[in-house]
Amino acid sequence: MSSELPKHLPAEERRAATVKAVIDLAAKQNPSEITTTAIAERMGLTQGALFRHFPKKADILQAVMSWVTEKLLARVDKAAASAETPLAALEAVFMAHINFVAKHPGVPRMLFGELQQSGETLPKKMVQTLMKHYGERLTRLLEAGQAQGEIRQDLDLTAASALFIGTIQGLVIQSLLVGKVAKIRTDAASVFAIYLRGVRSQA
Repeated sequence: MSSELPKHLPAEERRAATVKAVIDLAAKQNPSEITTTAIAERMGLTQGALFRHFPKKADILQAVMSWVTEKLLARVDKAAASAETPLAALEAVFMAHINFVAKHPGVPRMLFGELQQSGETLPKKMVQTLMKHYGERLTRLLEAGQAQGEIRQDLDLTAASALFIGTIQGLVIQSLLVGKVAKIRTDAASVFAIYLRGVRSQA
């Protein structure tokens, strides 16, 4: 089904529409099997029109990863800034990430797909960079929590950051296995509560 877009969108709007089309398609099929033909059909365009904005499929993937990086980190930063304490910020970040995935289920499928690629492709490097920046944000929140006495002083911050991300990834995989994206929201609060018990100061 095409999205019936206007034929003469400005370049930036066309690029944004292309990213959306790819993420929508990734929610329903293996991302590695998404073709430029399918993307163009989803947008109601010819392949020629698509290639005027993205000469290669790799360019489309790069645009998708740039969008994911920008939107996810912005949402995480906003969530953290809205919280009054480091622990509250960690929970806000966790739930913001969960809601982002629930709204865009094609995103984790794209990320997992790129990380499974052999070799060092640019989209794969972009995913790795995203995870690095995300991890740095988590470490800063954990350090702030230690400074305020909310988080255990003996906590391994690197491991705690990795577990935070891994917990979200586990929820994502389970939701993909059962084919119910809504499950990730249903389970998120109770799962985060278990994580919280592991990092919170007992003082």
